[in-house]
Parts: sequence; C-alpha cells; structure tokens
Amino acid sequence: MAEDGLMLNITENLDVPVFYKNKSFSFKTADKWKEKKARKRKAIGDDAPPPKQKTHVTTSPQSTVKMPKTKEITKQQEEEPSPKIMSEILTKPKVKVIPEVKVAPKQQASAHMTGRDKREGEGHCSVKTSSLFKNNPLIPDIQRPEVNPLNEEVFTSNLFSELDLHPHLLATLTNVLKITSMTSVQEQAIPALLNGRDTVIRSQTGSGKTLAYGIPLVQFLQALQPKVQRSDGPLAVVLVPTRELALQSFEIIQKLLKPFMWIVPGILMGGEKRKSEKARLRKGINILISTPGRLVDHINNTKSVSFKSVKWLVLDEADRILDLGFEKDVSSILNALNTSCQQRQNVLLSATWTEGVIKLADVSMRDPVTVQVFTKSSKHEEDTEQPQNLLSTGGSESFAIPEQLKQHVVIVPSKLRLVTLAAFIMEKCKHEKNQKIIVFASSCEVVKFLFTLLTNVLRGCTDGQETSSIGLQPPLMDFTKLHGSMNQQERTEAFLKFSQVKSGILLCTDVAARGLDLPQVTWIIQYTAPASHTEYVHRVGRTARIGTQGSSLLFLAPSEVEYVSVLASHNITMEEIKMETVLASLLLDDHYKGRKVASHKKSHGVTQGEVRVRATVLQTEFENFVHSNEENTQEAKLALQSFLRAYATYPATLKHVFHIKKLHLGHTAKSFGLRDAPQNLSIGHGRIRDGKSKQQQERKRAFKAMGSEKSVANILRSEYSSGMQPGLIKKTQKKKKSHNRPGRRRKM
Repeated sequence: MAEDGLMLNITENLDVPVFYKNKSFSFKTADKWKEKKARKRKAIGDDAPPPKQKTHVTTSPQSTVKMPKTKEITKQQEEEPSPKIMSEILTKPKVKVIPEVKVAPKQQASAHMTGRDKREGEGHCSVKTSSLFKNNPLIPDIQRPEVNPLNEEVFTSNLFSELDLHPHLLATLTNVLKITSMTSVQEQAIPALLNGRDTVIRSQTGSGKTLAYGIPLVQFLQALQPKVQRSDGPLAVVLVPTRELALQSFEIIQKLLKPFMWIVPGILMGGEKRKSEKARLRKGINILISTPGRLVDHINNTKSVSFKSVKWLVLDEADRILDLGFEKDVSSILNALNTSCQQRQNVLLSATWTEGVIKLADVSMRDPVTVQVFTKSSKHEEDTEQPQNLLSTGGSESFAIPEQLKQHVVIVPSKLRLVTLAAFIMEKCKHEKNQKIIVFASSCEVVKFLFTLLTNVLRGCTDGQETSSIGLQPPLMDFTKLHGSMNQQERTEAFLKFSQVKSGILLCTDVAARGLDLPQVTWIIQYTAPASHTEYVHRVGRTARIGTQGSSLLFLAPSEVEYVSVLASHNITMEEIKMETVLASLLLDDHYKGRKVASHKKSHGVTQGEVRVRATVLQTEFENFVHSNEENTQEAKLALQSFLRAYATYPATLKHVFHIKKLHLGHTAKSFGLRDAPQNLSIGHGRIRDGKSKQQQERKRAFKAMGSEKSVANILRSEYSSGMQPGLIKKTQKKKKSHNRPGRRRKM
C-alpha cells in the first residue's frame, strides 16, 4: 500500500532505489545521514544515541507492493529527506507509519520540576519543606491600642514588727519564712482582720494573700482563753478550689503554727482515703483546710463533723470555686455553718472580680471591709462600701498585672505550633540556665500527648556531653505533667517535684492556674488561649510572684489575632515575638541539621532555608514517633479530638475570635504529629473510630469468612430475590418506621 506518495520496495537488495513524493533515493543516502549525525555527536562530545520516540504502527494487509520502473538519478538531483523519514524507512520497511504526538523526555521533566521548586519562594532547598511551610495563612499585623496597665506596689517599707503580733510569730516570720516587711495587700488586710471585721481582699496574683489571712488567724487562735484544745474541733474553715492549693495552704499554716504546737491543722481533699480522714476528724482538727466537694461529703456521711465552735471562714480563690461548679457545695457548707454558729469572721479572697463573687459576698458577709491596691491612684483604698460598687466597669474590668511581668504573644499557623513550642522549650532549657517553664494546655488528653511526645523525642536531642547513656533524659529537659485525671498520689508527687527542681517543664491544665506558689518560675506558655481574660490573669500569675522577674508567651493562630485587642480592653498589653525568631533557635542544635542548602539567600548570615530544613527534620521526628505504633497514633487522635471539643466550648463573647469553622482540620492534625486529618472523627467508649461503622466492618468480616462460591451465591440471591423473604420484610419495615418518625422532616 502507498500513503503520502511513499512506496516501499520489499526486497533483499539494498541498492534498489526508494521513491518518496515522486522522487527516488537510495539506501546509501541513509548511510550518509548516519555518518553525518555520528560526526556531529562526536564533535559535541555526546556519544549517546538520540532518544527513541514511541510510535503506533499497523501492519500492512498486503504482502507485496508493485514498484514502478525508475530512471537513474544523479547526485545533483538527489533531495535528501529528513532523518526521521529515513530512520522509519530503515527500521519498519513493511508498515505504514502513523504520525505521533511528541513526548517530552525525562530530562526535560526533571528540569521543569527544578524550576518549579525554585519558583516556590525563597528558602526552598533539597529537603522537602512544602508540607510544613506551604499553604499556610498569612500572618497579619497585630494592632495594639494604647493601654495604661494597672500596677501594684508589691512591697512596702512597713515591717511586721510594727504590728501587735506574738513574739514567737514574729520570730517564725523572720527565721522560717525569711520575710520582714509587708506587701501592700498585707499592710491593708492584716489590721482589718485583727480588728475582727469581715474583709474582701482583691489583689493581683502573687501578692501574699495567703499570709494576709494566715497571720491574723494564727494570732487570733493562740490568744484564745481557755487555751485551744484538739477536742474543740474546727475553729477555722478554709475552702480552696484545688487539691494542690490545699496542700500549699496547709504547708504555710503549718509553718506559722510551729511555735504553737497545741493548735492542730488538718487537710481534707479528694483522692485521699475517707477512713483516715474520718479518724483525723474524730481526734480533732482546729484549722480545717478542704476542697468544697470533700467537705460536703463529710458533712453528709461523717457524724464527728461539728461546726459549733467555728470562729473563722475563709474562701480563698472564690471566683475559681464558683467556676468549677462548687456553688451548690458552698451553699451547703454555708447552711451547715449558719445552723451551728452565728458569730464568725468571714474572709473572701480573689484576684478577679465577677458577679458570682459579688453574690457570694452578699450571702456570706456582714458589712465587709474592701481591700484593693492600685499604684495608679497612689493611695490604698480601704472603705466600708458594699462590694457591688467595685464592679462599676462591667465587661471592661481592668486587672492589676505585676509590673515585673513581661508579656509576649507569637502568631503561629496551625501546622507549625508543635515545632515552635519544641523550639522555644529547647532554646530556654538547653541554652539558658535555671529556666522553669509552665505550659498550659486545654485538656488532660492534650497534656498526656505532649508529655509522651516531648519526653520521647526531645530527650535524645542533646549532645553526648549532657547525657551519660542512650535513653536517659537530660537533666535540663525534665518534663512533669499535672492534670485532673491523675490520682492524688501522682498529683502530689508532680507538684512537689516541680516545686523543688531548679530547671524543668511542667505540662498542665488549668488545675495549676489558681493560687499555686511554684517558686522561681521564669516562663508561662499558654499553648491554647484561655477562655476568659480572668483565666489569662491567673495563668500568668504563676510567675513574677512577690517581686521576682517573669515572662509569659501566648500562642495564637492567624485567625485569633483579635484576642490581643480583647485583652487590651482590660488593660492587658503584650509585645510580639516573631515565629521566625523562635524557629531560628534550632540553628543552635546540630541534632536537627539537614542536608546542605544553597546559601545565596542569607539574612544576617543565616539562611532561611536552613531554618526550614531543621524545623522539617524536627516535625518529621514527631510524626515518625506518632506513627510508630497504634497506641501513639490513638493517643494523638484522642488529643486532637479533645482539643477540638475544648475549642468548640469558648463562650459566645469570644466566638468571633475562636470559632471551630475557622480551624483547618488538616493543619491542626499536623500540630498533633498526624500526617492526615482523621476522617469521621467520632468517639465510642473513649476511642476514636475512623472510617466505616461496626456493622460494615462485621459485614466485611462475614464475607471474607465465606468461600468464594458462597459469597457469589449470596450476591446473586440479593440481586434476583423477590423481596418477599421474611428477613427482608422485617428490615424494610424497620426502615419505614425509622423514616416515618414523628417530628422528623426530610431535608430538601
């Protein structure tokens, strides 16, 4: 057959000419072309043959082709065809050739990929970083309005020796507690309490409020005549919101009672054995420190509890007591006290002022004295007005923040939260001395996950000089966890351990946000933003206590920047730390050094690409640990689910800032070491189920258990059945009932 004027001569004689578009050529011409191309390749230095192109061919149905007679052609009349045509003639003599679409060779594809990577932005390097630094939202600029924060003078020049206190009590303050001068709140509160007045104390965190009521309480009890005996029962009741604060208050009261051995303090709290607590109550406790829930339990179930001799009632951290849902318990305790004793002195302490605290003050106090201290007014207020007058500002209430507290905020996209947190912790604990950090998270599951992840991944990131053997945690990266799901023994051990160490990291929930005096805490990290401005004040109040220096860092996503303005409306101001500055600290640690990157883009001598490489290496280690076994993966999923649930519970006043619809679930999952967001995220008996339901999984197992013949037979029966089988009738009836339930409307 002939096509496009091309006729093939099927013969073994290669000297027979070939006709192409009514022009004849010999096979010797093709040889010339071969030699010419070989010389060109040799001159260039490329001896490799040209890339072969794929062709689609169809065989000719005819076996022979008639060729016309030809004349001899001189060399001048020869017209050389293209190399493509001649190669096709030589390689496929018995076919007709179909034109082919050109395909780019692999070398061009790889070059194209290299160019695309170059266009992705500065800092991209040979290590794949697009999964961590690509498709992130832009970080907006923070608009910080002018704020005039309220500060309090912590210490005064007045000494405890100027007060009318017992000499042994003064010696205890000087020799045991190592203090001689009073704080501003103590200067105002102690004289009022010594005079027997009901007092409302409102002051910043870490200002010495525990001693403000503890000193006059001990002074009052040691002066009672006849002398206090253990059999007298409770003479003072102190209510605190958390177990850790109960332990701390008990230790302070114990130190104050050192010279007065006949006064017996005691503690009641959840997690301890009721039997041992009942035995202590039968023997007698003069100063009873308790959490509300456990005290109500003993009021209802322990006969030896008697409040007929109570002279003092102290409500410490009253706002937190109400926030934790103890309002009914507090009402039960007040009713039991009112029926047993009518004359008593009441003290209410809080760093923040809420409507619930006002109502509680109305119910429990008679003509109280209000103590609050602000340096802005340069004078201390001590009047007899009702506490309602304190809440004149309503929703824009201002808070007193310690002047030596430096507050910071960092805006981090969701994918980079985990890496940024780890980089900040390593910078402070590995490259600076005596750093104690508290990290606040939203739930117990998140605390458990972070503790497991950071202890297993970051403990091996130090140099060999700091660790004596593999697997031992370096001393400067000592992690401790504290949350409500731990038993009481574990919580007590964690609290005491972190109180005694000079350097370490405490991962905790808001159980450690109120009243705890953890010494020498240098940084407070709020990994998840608090649900209210009052909670923010209490969190940052764990540092910069009693005149010491301290700093705080708040993590926010780009969609949550408006929270800075919300805090500013309450006279809380902060400075921004750039995320790039925190990640740049990874350059100090060669453990996360990746492959070499190009140094043509430099900023202050350090390439941005190197920072991204190291951040990606660290994130990869986190993800490898999470996906190393099913248990770690399940723990990460539970933490993610708990985080999302907590995020959905922000109050309505903050929904414009923290809304679940603003979260990118895939990016959020990345911050928990998950490579992909779990689908169909739901919980059943404390576990997350991904994918199909149990019924579908059981159906799959049943079909796998059956042989191939049985499975095919079942499929055929279901396909060709009449629908009148009894089993099918029941199923259809159930379906009809479920669809026709009253009150349900079909969505259109």
